[in-house]
Amino acid sequence: MSESASSREPAIAAAEAVKAYVRMNRARLSADGELLALLMPDRFAQLGVSDLQQHVIERLRVENQALRAECDLLKAGQGRGVGLKEDARRALLDLIDARCFGEVIAVAVHAAPAFGADRAAICVEGLDSLVTTASQDVRLIAPGTVAAVVGPEGMGAILSGGGELLLGCPGYRSLAAFRLRIGRDSPPALYVLGAAAEGRFDGADSETDLAFFTRALERAIRAWLDLPKA
Repeated sequence: MSESASSREPAIAAAEAVKAYVRMNRARLSADGELLALLMPDRFAQLGVSDLQQHVIERLRVENQALRAECDLLKAGQGRGVGLKEDARRALLDLIDARCFGEVIAVAVHAAPAFGADRAAICVEGLDSLVTTASQDVRLIAPGTVAAVVGPEGMGAILSGGGELLLGCPGYRSLAAFRLRIGRDSPPALYVLGAAAEGRFDGADSETDLAFFTRALERAIRAWLDLPKA
């Protein structure tokens, strides 16, 4: 033993021996949660932790549960697109494949059966002087109608009446109306579907599918009219 080693105080020599042991057995000691908590009592006492290993395991368990829940939500979100009925998926693909503005409107109108509707139309707020531009597929409605149907900031509404106002004829006991945000300076508009049967659009799935298709429709219209994002 060297002179410097023999002259050290016993406490210092013991401390360095412990450090050397810790360095050589780091992996083994790190698995001992109780020992780690004893080595850092003040820090873990504030957290109410007496066994660090158990504490870490519990945290990992909680984080794993949160991650699993998030993954489940993502899978559910992905499933929404996949879960569309075949006819609805085909309508969405036809919308993407449209080669002109007229085809976009035609796809939107002919998509009515894909969502269980008997008729569909695009309703745009306008003045009576513009009535000559209206048709069965693109209807002009009075200013303020969109806000009255879906609310000032609302995106959609499921109705049991109003077919005569929105679609031009009575007899529709189920209506779905979704706001079309086409452009910043474009007049308010709605994508409206009507069905003779009651409760045809009830249910979260139906409403979500229609809202998704409407968002795709407004983007297609915006693209063909070369308008900036709303």
